[in-house]
Amino acid sequence: MSSKTKVPKKNKLSLPERIGKAFSNFGKRFVDGSLGTKLSHFIFGAGNFYHKQYIKGFLFLVIQVAILAFMILCPEVNGTPYGWKALRNLSLKYATEGSEFDPVLGFVSFNSDCKLMVLFGFVTIAVVAIYFLVWNMNIQSSYKADMDKKIGKKPTTFTEDLKELLDRKFHVLMLTPTCIAATVFTLLPTIFMISLAFSTYNQQFMNENGTNLFHWNGLENFKAVFTGEGILGFEIRNRFLPVLSWTFIWAIFATLTCYFGGIILALLINKKGLKGKKFFRTIFILTIAVPQFISLLAVRNLLGEYGPINSLLMNIGATTQPIGFLGLKPGDSESLAKFMVIMINMWVGIPYTMLMTSGILMNIPADLYEAGRVDGASTTKMFFKITLPYVIFITTPYLISSFVGNMNAFNSIFLLTGGGPTYTGYAAGGTDLLVTWLYKVTIDQGWYNTGAVIGIFTFLITATITLVTYRRSKAYNEEDTFQ
Repeated sequence: MSSKTKVPKKNKLSLPERIGKAFSNFGKRFVDGSLGTKLSHFIFGAGNFYHKQYIKGFLFLVIQVAILAFMILCPEVNGTPYGWKALRNLSLKYATEGSEFDPVLGFVSFNSDCKLMVLFGFVTIAVVAIYFLVWNMNIQSSYKADMDKKIGKKPTTFTEDLKELLDRKFHVLMLTPTCIAATVFTLLPTIFMISLAFSTYNQQFMNENGTNLFHWNGLENFKAVFTGEGILGFEIRNRFLPVLSWTFIWAIFATLTCYFGGIILALLINKKGLKGKKFFRTIFILTIAVPQFISLLAVRNLLGEYGPINSLLMNIGATTQPIGFLGLKPGDSESLAKFMVIMINMWVGIPYTMLMTSGILMNIPADLYEAGRVDGASTTKMFFKITLPYVIFITTPYLISSFVGNMNAFNSIFLLTGGGPTYTGYAAGGTDLLVTWLYKVTIDQGWYNTGAVIGIFTFLITATITLVTYRRSKAYNEEDTFQ
């Protein structure tokens, strides 16, 4: 019996310990560093000039001068400044002070565009963050040259650093543009949209120049979801829980029907002795090959008020008037519309699970089934004791992502029912999910602050479900079970 040597685990530092260590290292660099390193804390590139690394020193210095000029000179776009003025304007008090107040429309007669003020403020904060990042890099570069000199090595030149980027640090070279793009096109817009949830911003409140004017209002928009205060507060309060509950019901049924339907279909197609397996697989794959929005719009036309299905039912005398299968007009059955969207979703969702499950079934060790037969297990028992646990173990991450994806299934609802049947005075219809309701509140009505609140709630719910369920799943805790 061979004994396994246990590798001791490294003790992970807590967040306060890591922060303390970072400050300790910072102080150590300042105390032990050369004169150039000390000067680098105030003048970018001073340490590199001190070690005759002129190109690196020049680049660091140019970045410092450029950012300081940006902050001090405050360039303007459409009359709205960047730099330190943008940080001042981020409070929005200069947009509301001196403006005339209308009790219906709010602050409407000031020329400032608060939307740009908030956006430019966040961009300036990002520039400040870049300044401190480069500041730390310039100190590290100088301190590294100090350490190289102490051990008798010559400080690396700019050419040697470039060669290292193409070799040992190639990942840094490749990932840096991606990180920059993600920050500019994803992170900053997301932060901006989240900030709107704490403001009075909506597209309908504009001044005579067509610019947006609003102010910060703290958690008032979040309170309106539960208290009904504000212009849209009553609607939000009355429709939030029904829409949230239907979102969960839809996500559960849409996920489970497609998941287990795909497993059953894969078992039938992969059954021994079945002829034409390739033909059946091809038929179901065709539903994936056709774009989803085409399939959904085609079904909407088939089941519409004047579609072929209703025409056929009226011609054979099964009904005297069109049936509102999809709740496309007020007064149609909400329950029928919900049932139909779940059934239609199976048509576009089951083939994905079938393909994935087919590959898993082919890789289940045959020894497991042989052992089951020897023990006298029936086909049904082997399915529940071997096949299903194995498939669920492998597909748990897919199952979780599918559930979260269904909570944000915009196409399936919007293209089929449009969120209907609609209710008088409410933006959210009977089949609206949180994501389609968010679309209506923002695009149709222009209430971006309320839409941002709904978006934040949607994110918190989906993120919590994803993290909790995955961390508690066997796929995460028992990774080596089926190896």
